[in-house]
Amino acid sequence: MFNIGIITASDKGYKGERDDVSGKLIKKIMVVEKYIVSKYIVLPDEKEVISNELINMSDYLKLDLILTTGGTGFSPRDVTPEATLDVIDRNAPGIAEAMRYHSLKITPKAMLSRAVSGIRGSTLIINLPGSPKAVKENLEFILPALKHGLEILKGIASECATKH
Repeated sequence: MFNIGIITASDKGYKGERDDVSGKLIKKIMVVEKYIVSKYIVLPDEKEVISNELINMSDYLKLDLILTTGGTGFSPRDVTPEATLDVIDRNAPGIAEAMRYHSLKITPKAMLSRAVSGIRGSTLIINLPGSPKAVKENLEFILPALKHGLEILKGIASECATKH
């Protein structure tokens, strides 16, 4: 079992002006997949606030995985990728690239995603889109590989190659 954190970046969600459907959907999907949601929070679209919470969840709470939703588009207030890049030690671009690749089969607007993924210490951080539909499509697409990646990161598994 892996402990995870969920961060929703949304000014309106933070102010209580919008229900956080995407964050709640991530929580629902991950619980069904047997992940333990240790922290779930809605934050304003402020780079420093998001960065500080990513650091808190990884360094102090020692979570295995942090999933963010929102703040990955072209709006001037969309700063989740920058907040993530500020705190990661190692880039893991294949995850975000795979999500964009998968989403491009559904909509050409997927190319507008600026989502990133990376590792801080022993915590994997993945930016998901803000829309519930895109969250579901992307999360379900990466889930089959996610567990193995976390096992490698945590030293539980050591190889990706299969034995014949």
